[in-house]
Amino acid sequence: MTRPTHLDEKGAAHMVDVGGKAATGRRAVAGGRIAMSAEALDAIRSGNAPKGDVLSTARIAGIMAAKRTADLIPLCHPIALTQVSVEFEWEEDGISVRAVAATTGPTGVEMEALTAASVALLTLYDMAKALDRAMTLGDIRLLEKSGGRSGDWRAG
Repeated sequence: MTRPTHLDEKGAAHMVDVGGKAATGRRAVAGGRIAMSAEALDAIRSGNAPKGDVLSTARIAGIMAAKRTADLIPLCHPIALTQVSVEFEWEEDGISVRAVAATTGPTGVEMEALTAASVALLTLYDMAKALDRAMTLGDIRLLEKSGGRSGDWRAG
């Protein structure tokens, strides 16, 4: 059985030493969705939401969150990101998000992509909650990753 990487030999949590790992190109894609009422969706789509441009605000929030992941998630390494993007797609009953994070470094960017997607969705909720407090966030997950020792991976 493999020992968890974030526990030392005594079982105490610690930050993994990545100093000896090669700096390679790494990229991760995460996604999720928010379901909402037709009224809220129409207001966002038409630009008539009470708080203004919902998608632009959520995009910036997701990018900013990716850059602050190490401040939010214990034991994450601060990473010099080379790219972060957050894109949205209209769905019949909501909006899906796709966040991409990339770096050239000794550790992966999965947490940065997941954080970007999560915060973008939370911001969509915040910006539209006056229209629909029953919105639901879900399906937040890693969609793919590339680079590093474990190589490429894609969700099935």
